[in-house]
Amino acid sequence: MLGFVRTQRKPMHNALKCTLLSLSLFVAADAFAQMPSLAKCTRSANLLACVDPDGNAYSVATAGSTTYLRGFEVTGKRYWAQTSSRYGQLTFFTGLASDGEAWVGYTRRVGWTTINRFSSSGGSSAKFTCSRLTGC
Repeated sequence: MLGFVRTQRKPMHNALKCTLLSLSLFVAADAFAQMPSLAKCTRSANLLACVDPDGNAYSVATAGSTTYLRGFEVTGKRYWAQTSSRYGQLTFFTGLASDGEAWVGYTRRVGWTTINRFSSSGGSSAKFTCSRLTGC
């Protein structure tokens, strides 16, 4: 009698395992389908250039404590450039876009926290703090 019960449970156990496995594969496939496409990049010792699937492009070049960013944004159909200069824990940046918008700002590192502030000629401005532990 015990042998009969054991053989009856095993097919149900296997069916349950298959159902759960199928469900988890379905969820994983759905999650994979929703993953954003990544940008395609190429790099050298001090230059990184990338293009994302939407056609936005940017490049990052470094020279000492200065970083140069250039890009093209598809949505606004505009080119832009930004220069950042680091002085110890303080980084200043300025930028200019092909539509005339200009922006300035700074980032200050204090331990694992950064204090950020910027303002633009388009009327945007903000001050925010980011932490490596809790984010922005």
